[in-house]
This record gives sequence, structure tokens and C-alpha cells, in this order.
Amino acid sequence: MTFIDQWERAARHNRSALCVGLDPEPERLPAPWTRDTTRLFDFCAAIVDATADLVCAYKPQIAHFAAVGAEGQLEKLIAHIHRNAPGVPVILDAKRGDIGSTARHYAREAFERYGADALTVSPFMGADSLDPYVQSHPDRGLFVLCRTSNPGGEDIQALRIQAEPERPNLAAERVFERVARLATGPWNRSGQIGLVTGATRPNDIVRIRAIAPEAPLLIPGIGAQGGDLPATVHAAHHRFLINASRSVLYASAGADFAAAARVEAAALREAIAVAQTS
Repeated sequence: MTFIDQWERAARHNRSALCVGLDPEPERLPAPWTRDTTRLFDFCAAIVDATADLVCAYKPQIAHFAAVGAEGQLEKLIAHIHRNAPGVPVILDAKRGDIGSTARHYAREAFERYGADALTVSPFMGADSLDPYVQSHPDRGLFVLCRTSNPGGEDIQALRIQAEPERPNLAAERVFERVARLATGPWNRSGQIGLVTGATRPNDIVRIRAIAPEAPLLIPGIGAQGGDLPATVHAAHHRFLINASRSVLYASAGADFAAAARVEAAALREAIAVAQTS
């Protein structure tokens, strides 16, 4: 089964467009695990077990594990998701971007070592930075950074590219628009490429949807980053994953953290559904 097939099946089965980000911060773990970097798996696994029927995907962030030498816990966590949340895909958030043999090793790391079903990647080095993933693992998904939710995204993503006289088929457009067109067009040789686009800029999601009407959109920025959920859902329209991390992971700082995470995830799933029908 391809990544997109797996994701769509999970979304239908769980009636959900919610993706839970697994970004554990040791200092925010509940007592007695606070600051205990050997407990990242235990914390995240409890969140997974509490929310497995409420989500369409999980998105662990590799740096939160690698920074404290917990890559083994990340491997164990992804295996746990596949076992305890069967059918729910795992998107490894690593934002890789390189070419040639380095990209092939990144593909092996994500899809063979960790067993992820999809990976976030940077488009900065162009098509040949994506080809090694597509060629070696054509059934796995790639989410290409397109229009991110951070303020610094304006520095490059919003720049206007002038029309090129020698390439009259390319009209003037902004960088993120060019990324959306290329990533979901000629770069999408496997048919498994989606886009990362932040909830803090719903008007730009509208533009991305016009360029890539059927592309899966991975949308962070709801909750702690201030994105407007109804505006985001209306802009994306369909085929999207709304990512929430901190609001779910840290819904409670006490021993009831997993139960509180379930309550928050259920509320978010319902809010997304309401926005889809309003």
C-alpha cells in the first residue's frame, strides 16, 4: 500500500484529519519523568495509545530524539505506532535536503532504519534532491516544504520570481507558488508528494490549492502558533492533515497527561469536522 492510500484509509476509518506531532521536550514531561531523557518513548507511546483511534497520522520530530541521543527510542516509538495504531501512517519530520548518495542515505535512514511511511523534505536543491527518495522508495510519501508558518518564511518563500523571456510558459510567481507547481507536477514522479503549508497564512493556502488542487497538504500552525482553524480548513478544502503537537502533548502536566491528550485530540478532531461542514 502506498503512503497516500494508507493515509486516506486511516482518515476514513478514524473519521479524522488530525495529525498529532510527537515533539517531546524533556523539561515538559510529567513527574516523575521530568527531564528524564530515557522516558521519551514512554511519554510518546502513552500519547499514541490514548489517541490511536482519533488521528489520521503521527509526526515524530527527529531532532527532539537525536539531540539527546534517543534515536533508539524513536525507532521503538515508530514500531510501537505501527503495532498499536495499525494502519495509521508515520510522517518523520526531518526536513532533509541534499542530493545524490547523501539523499539516498537519508532515504534509508527514514524508511528503513526508522520505518517511517513519509518524510518532510526541503525543495531548495531542486528535483535531484527528491529523486533518490522516489527512486529507492516509490511507495513512501514526501511532504515538501512550501509555505511555512514561521515569520521567517517571508524572507525567501514570498519573493517574486520575474517572468523569464526565454521560458514564456513560466509566468511571474512567488517562490512558494513555484515550489507548489514543481513539487506536485514534474517532480512528483511517484504520485506520493504533498506540501507543507502553514495555517498562519490561509490566503496563501488558497493560492496553493489553485495550483495543486489534489495535493495532500500537511498543515502545522494551529494552536500554539496562532493559526485560525476554520479559515485554514476552508482554504485547504480537502485532502489535508491538520497537525497539532504541543496542545495535545501537554494538555496536562500531571499523571493524567494521556487522558488529557485524548480529550484535546478528540476536541480538535471534532472542531476540524465542524469547520469542514460549515
